[in-house]
Amino acid sequence: VQLQASGGGLVQAGESLRLSCVASASIHTIPVVAWYRQAPGKQRELVASIGHGIGIDYADSVKGRFTISRDNAKSTVYLQMNSLRPEDTAVYYCAAKTVLSSSQYQSWGQGTELTVSS
Repeated sequence: VQLQASGGGLVQAGESLRLSCVASASIHTIPVVAWYRQAPGKQRELVASIGHGIGIDYADSVKGRFTISRDNAKSTVYLQMNSLRPEDTAVYYCAAKTVLSSSQYQSWGQGTELTVSS
């Protein structure tokens, strides 16, 4: 499955932004879709995931501020980001796990960059 992430940009602290991840396959057929991010000089980290039968999970740093959702009709997974902080600055990637039992995500989008100014 191919993934296309978009929606990044430059915002001020406290503002909101929504990222989109469009999949080449029907989203409802993909067991798990997630958003990761990688800040300059830091390791890539899991931000949020949404999966069939396993629900939704968030990193502690974004709980209460970010919301992941899925639109099956549009084969799109969204990441609504509110109350953005400078530490949210990163390149955001969407990823798909097509084999639920796998520990790895098999497909990755190209990344979309978010910069939050203070």
